[in-house]
Amino acid sequence: MAGQRLMVGFEGVRFNDTLRYLIDTLCVGGLILFSRNIESPQQLADLCRSIQAYAKRMGRPPLLISIDQEGGVVARLPSPFTTFPGNPAIGKQDSDQGAIDFAEITSRELNKAGINMNLAPVMDVAPIGFDSVMKKRIFSHNPGRVAHLGSIIIRYLQKNRIAACAKHFPGIGHTTLDSHMDLPCLNKGRDELDSFDLAPFRAALKADVSAVMLSHVVYMSIDPDWPASLSKKVAYDLLRNDLGFQGTVLTDDLDMGAIVKHYDIALIIRRILDADIDIVLLCHTLSTMRSAFEEVIAGIKDLPEARKRCAKSVDRIFRLKERCVELS
Repeated sequence: MAGQRLMVGFEGVRFNDTLRYLIDTLCVGGLILFSRNIESPQQLADLCRSIQAYAKRMGRPPLLISIDQEGGVVARLPSPFTTFPGNPAIGKQDSDQGAIDFAEITSRELNKAGINMNLAPVMDVAPIGFDSVMKKRIFSHNPGRVAHLGSIIIRYLQKNRIAACAKHFPGIGHTTLDSHMDLPCLNKGRDELDSFDLAPFRAALKADVSAVMLSHVVYMSIDPDWPASLSKKVAYDLLRNDLGFQGTVLTDDLDMGAIVKHYDIALIIRRILDADIDIVLLCHTLSTMRSAFEEVIAGIKDLPEARKRCAKSVDRIFRLKERCVELS
């Protein structure tokens, strides 16, 4: 149960001992791929096939295998995979065809490679003239346009059995500090967040998006004490209760400076378990992955309510897998 809550990165382009450890010992529920794991379409397909075959041989559930394939500045798949100009270029087109083509072609290439989850689309929106950290990754400065194009991509990805993930909830378009470096604080009123930042995410939920990724930003008007990725007020009260999302919720990468500079892994996991956040994303540090696994076990041991919440999270993860992974 504990390992299913983990989605982790790894080094290498071939199946290796680290993957054996992650699958058989930590029993991780998912993996995330980066450029460091990809050489060619055939190599990638062989790697993903080996991962799922080993999991099956060890009696483990099939894995979510995810990637950040937004197009433009965030694209992990090299040539000869199809190259796309990115969300700003799609947003400037007069028609929806760019979004449709991106989702159709990307889902086809991901399916062929054995990847079943795309950590996209970006549903953030930034004001015109604002030097947002997301300015090269957003569809538009108009929340309605972001909502429309993002929803198209969600529907077309998921029509082709690629789980989509709307990010970075509840919106990081107003931030100038990169959370890879440190922890941003956003002092915007709740009314502005509701009308501007949250509008695309409401559309994503209406489009039945499989997953939502939480940002590493403190939203002072919602929870001045914790970043969204560790906040019950954001993940449970806002996303689940107020907006009614029943799908899978995951953190952004917990190896980022916004988190590791301020919190230790024991506290991180306690916050995540308490907030009904389903998946812990750890992209780089093996020792932290091991510690996270141990902390999840410790966090639910002898605590019936915590075990009950964990079981519900695992159920949501398996419902996600049913949408995009062959479970038999």
